[in-house]
Amino acid sequence: MRIGVSGANGNKSAARKYAYWISTTLLCLLYLASATMYVMKGDMVRQALGALGYPAYLVPFLITVKILGVAAILSRVNVALSDLAYAGMSYHLLLAFSAHINAGDGGFPPAIIGLCALIVSFLTQNAARTRSSPYALG
Repeated sequence: MRIGVSGANGNKSAARKYAYWISTTLLCLLYLASATMYVMKGDMVRQALGALGYPAYLVPFLITVKILGVAAILSRVNVALSDLAYAGMSYHLLLAFSAHINAGDGGFPPAIIGLCALIVSFLTQNAARTRSSPYALG
């Protein structure tokens, strides 16, 4: 009977690890693709941000923060910094969702996908990483 119980726990643990790495990869790819687009199509992005009510001078800042956020989550050099990156991404994705809804331009699906990936990644991080976050599920 114990073999079945430990096997079930092992399957749950493996499922959490897969969920973490899939969601984290998706989240990081979304942010890296966005930063790349900001670099490659800067004028178009500045115009789009202006249409959403944001100043154009945010573009270089957003490029930097998006890349650093991905680096903080993947490297996990400091757990507090990684958790701060998750918090920053959650605010960014919520603001992006809100801005696209208010603009009525239909550009909100990436924000929803990003939020879902972020939530799964954050909640499952302790199952997949050796350095645990005190804020995520055990």
